[in-house]
Amino acid sequence: MKKTLYGGEVSPRCSYCAHGNSIGTEILCKKMGVMQPDSCCKKFRYDPLKRVPRTAVIQKDFSPEDFKL
Repeated sequence: MKKTLYGGEVSPRCSYCAHGNSIGTEILCKKMGVMQPDSCCKKFRYDPLKRVPRTAVIQKDFSPEDFKL
């Protein structure tokens, strides 16, 4: 049984596939040709170095009660 990276919550996209290379706004795939960045195919292979993770949202509305023990 394979262990998935990031808990298996990564949906397949051509923008972070191991077979694709970015050419402007499109992806040039070795297997399928020119593809859109948000599409995917059955040849998808995840490359974690191509993926840019979402930034965490930090709330700025803290109250003094949040810092009391």
